[in-house]
This record gives sequence, C-alpha cells and structure tokens, in this order.
Amino acid sequence: MKLRLIFIALLISNSLVFSQSIITDRPDQTESSSTIKGVQIESGLLVESDIYMPGTLLRLAITDNIEVRVFNQFEFIKGDNKLLTSDLEIGTKLQLYQKENSNVEMAFLSHIIVPTGSAMTTNDKIGTINKLCISHPNNNKIGVGYNIGYNYFGEDKGDVTYSIVLGSKLTDKVSIYIEPYGEVINFNNNISNLNYGLTYLINDNFQLDCSSGVGLNHDMNFVSFGFSWRIG
Repeated sequence: MKLRLIFIALLISNSLVFSQSIITDRPDQTESSSTIKGVQIESGLLVESDIYMPGTLLRLAITDNIEVRVFNQFEFIKGDNKLLTSDLEIGTKLQLYQKENSNVEMAFLSHIIVPTGSAMTTNDKIGTINKLCISHPNNNKIGVGYNIGYNYFGEDKGDVTYSIVLGSKLTDKVSIYIEPYGEVINFNNNISNLNYGLTYLINDNFQLDCSSGVGLNHDMNFVSFGFSWRIG
C-alpha cells in the first residue's frame, strides 16, 4: 500500500514553474493550483527497487475552471514477468481562486478510487484522494506551492497528506525543484520524504521530466522519467 501511495502521488503531482506555457501535475508531489485548457496527457515510468510502474493521467477541460481526470497505473515486478493493473482513479479538479496580478491561486482536487485492479494490487474497496492546492505564482524565477489533503481507502481513519515545493527556472526551457512531502498514516504514523528533479520544455505544449525521491524517516528511494503533452 505504501508503495502505491507514493506512485499515485507522483503521477498526480505538478511541475511548479509558473512562467512555462504548459502547467502539469508531474513530476513533483504537489498538485498545481490551476486547471487546464483542452486535453492533456501526462505519463511516466517510476522505478523503485525491482518494480517498474508505468502510468498515465488523462486530463480533460470541461469549463475554464473544471477539469475531469482519469488515472491508471501498471506494475511490472522484475523476475515474476507479471504485468499487474492498479485500481482506476476518476476525479476532478476545481479552480477556486485565480485572478490576474494576484499572488495567490487555489484549487481543489478529488479522486474516487475504483477497485478494478489485479488481485495482488487492488485495495478491494472504494477510496478517495482529496487535496487543497495553493500556490503563489509570480514572474520571477522562483515559485512556491503547497498542498494539504486527506485520503481514505475504505478502512481505519484515513491519512493526512502534505507537501511544499520550491521551484526555480534556470533557463527558458529548464527548471528544477526540491520538495519535502509525506503523510500521516491513520492520523498516527508520520512518513516523511524528499523529492527533487527537473523539467525540460520542448515547446509550449510538450515537456519532459525526470525526478528522484528518498525516504527521510524510512527506507525508500525511486527514480522517474516522463512527459506531459497538451493537445489543443
């Protein structure tokens, strides 16, 4: 379960670079505070130990302030030669506050987890992932964003999640970030991590990314590579 939560967070996280044309929800853990226009595909591969986990997030704009989201993930365990499917996520992001020349943006994200995965990966219960997303966009080279959330997976009390990301633009195409994040499992056990990475903007509609993360108070590390493509 812990491994799955880390990957879900990764695939629904954002690249916090406010000056870039495309705003994405990968590769960091902190969700962007903006909704998209048109259609956007965000996909990547995460590798942790002997497990390879490709996954794709599809984002579709319904209005200027509402988007629909569908996420699915696969897991391939080296040596077992088995391709497993995770539970399907269906959700939405709502733009709560966004004004020109304002230094604050807010959005709310919610996903329903449907138990459609393979026997070894499914949670067997309907769950939910929720986040309040806040950022402080500006025209400088540094930006900050943060999330606070609550996840419930059908049993116990659920988990509180948190993250804060600091992003810096190095060139018109290259940006980097560093980000502490974690969760308080069952309102009792705190799991803390550190994530860092970079993005490369191919053009206004296509971005490459790579990232890595480590556990601060537990044994965990991963690397990830992916892309985001805005259509229309």
